[in-house]
Amino acid sequence: MKWKIMTFNLRTNVPSDGDHAWPHRPRAVAQAILRHDPDIVCVQEALYAMLLDLVPLLPDYAWVGEGRRGGQEDEFCAVWYKKSKASVAEYGSFGLSETPGRLGEPDWGGGLSADVHVGPAERRCSRRRGGSGLTVFNTHLDHISEPAQTNGMRLIVDRIGALRERTGTPVALTGDFNVGPSHAVVKGLERAGFINGYSALSGGAAAAGATFHDFRGGKTGEPIDYIFASPDVAVERIEVDRGLYEGRYPSDHYPVCAVLSTK
Repeated sequence: MKWKIMTFNLRTNVPSDGDHAWPHRPRAVAQAILRHDPDIVCVQEALYAMLLDLVPLLPDYAWVGEGRRGGQEDEFCAVWYKKSKASVAEYGSFGLSETPGRLGEPDWGGGLSADVHVGPAERRCSRRRGGSGLTVFNTHLDHISEPAQTNGMRLIVDRIGALRERTGTPVALTGDFNVGPSHAVVKGLERAGFINGYSALSGGAAAAGATFHDFRGGKTGEPIDYIFASPDVAVERIEVDRGLYEGRYPSDHYPVCAVLSTK
């Protein structure tokens, strides 16, 4: 069973971004998604109003998620899915903190700013045809605190391990990790047997180039946005999309899209 999955940090709505502020970008974001026609789209930094802006532009998709403070509050790690290809069996959210069951609690860096405390979401999406399921974890790690990054990923891996022990489901892990390929977060995932999507490139992660570009474009640098998979999932191909849509970059991050194959 093949799954096309995208991870896409949308850059939250910051009025001081001027021409790059969110009100100028919904159509470009939608066009980037539609170009790839993914089954699953995992977004980060989306406010509730931003998600509502995308609904009429993505009529073939639905989404699930909640804000990192719960309900509609603060940024979402939302998961969109193509209604004709997938359905949601169950979903839930947990915070990257010492009290993951309570959203809105400080992470190990002690912060609650837009880039510090993140509520990743566990999404279980099953193909309507064929019966093969896939669980998707979507996250946005802290951009400053290394303890928050490493402890947050350890919590995610523990949750994935418990889920796989209980259900045996294949897993995709997506998101903005805010770290490069040599960081302990990435290396730890690889040592744990998770497949780095960039391994599908002939030069590996080093060939991927930058995925954050601050609306300047270009490739120089390292990726910080990732698609990982459990050992029972094959990564057939991956692409960092550096294209312009509606004459602009849709976000300060490039969307990353991969094709995964489950048994």
